[in-house]
Amino acid sequence: MLESAESLLLEHADLEAQLADPEVVADQVRYREVGRRYAALTPTVHAYQAWRTAGDDLDAVRELAAEDASFAEEIPALEASHASAQEKLRRLLIPRDPDDDRDVILEVKAGEGGEESALFAGDLLRMYLRYAEKRGWRTEVIDATESDLGGYKDVQVAVKAKGTPGPGEAPWARLKFEGGVHRVQRVPVTESQGRIHTSAAGVWVMPEAEEVDISIDPNDLRIDVYRSSGPGGQSVNTTDSAVRITHLPTGVVVSCQNEKSQLQNKESALRVLRARLHQIAMDEAAAAASDARKSQVRTVDRSERIRTYNFPENRISDHRTGYKAYNLDIFLGGELDPAVESLMAADEAARLAALGES
Repeated sequence: MLESAESLLLEHADLEAQLADPEVVADQVRYREVGRRYAALTPTVHAYQAWRTAGDDLDAVRELAAEDASFAEEIPALEASHASAQEKLRRLLIPRDPDDDRDVILEVKAGEGGEESALFAGDLLRMYLRYAEKRGWRTEVIDATESDLGGYKDVQVAVKAKGTPGPGEAPWARLKFEGGVHRVQRVPVTESQGRIHTSAAGVWVMPEAEEVDISIDPNDLRIDVYRSSGPGGQSVNTTDSAVRITHLPTGVVVSCQNEKSQLQNKESALRVLRARLHQIAMDEAAAAASDARKSQVRTVDRSERIRTYNFPENRISDHRTGYKAYNLDIFLGGELDPAVESLMAADEAARLAALGES
């Protein structure tokens, strides 16, 4: 533990020097990356310093107690402080997801259930937008395909933190567990008999990748343009502003039609494509080295049901951690933290167990 902490201290000092380097400051992409890493390491550095201070205080009192027995009374409290500081440092030294400090692109897609599924996808979108607002994050709808009754067949949203978030506070760190199938049980607005139906919507969360992270060869892209449909103003159905990009090596297809200009739609589609290619690279790396999977929570296949929203019982149930609460209305209002933190705790426990096995 001491060895890994000291290497992080050296890295932290080097990053601090880089933040004062005019060349790094002039390169905004590089400056942002350095600042993100510096902010991520700062709590560990502070915890290390607190641990060393607590250890020094304990050693000093033990020496004094050898000469004056009255100092021995202070030893239990100092031992407890030292142990607490060591445990905090140990937890901060648990290997972290390298993408934890990133922003995300979140996609919600209607699944089985027709119009009801699209309405539920709209409910999920509003839930995530409210959650982002409560956490002080910025959101931007990149592309959306609405359904006839006001739901969403497919919607993509960028979620960005303001400033440099601390460990575990960035969008990816808190939203990465949301990917999967979300099931809803309720009486649809289209149901005249009052029967409860079950439908589902899919959520896909990807860390947003910078251009420096994912290099895309223009020769690997097939770009098609077509006329957009649905809401959007005068450009809808009048100009070929919508863009569909196919990444030929992987077969990944991304389309965007929300913006009024073809160029803007192309840039938005490329953002989503970079995020998807980055996610594919992450999944391939995890599959190639299964022992590198640091979270049992994240090994759940994306097609697997992860959560159920039961309206008649006002119940929310997460099937990975066993989290259950009877405040579905509040949960859909953006109060996701209890469920999110249960998943983060499970992730941390899995990482600690992996450290114990290694």
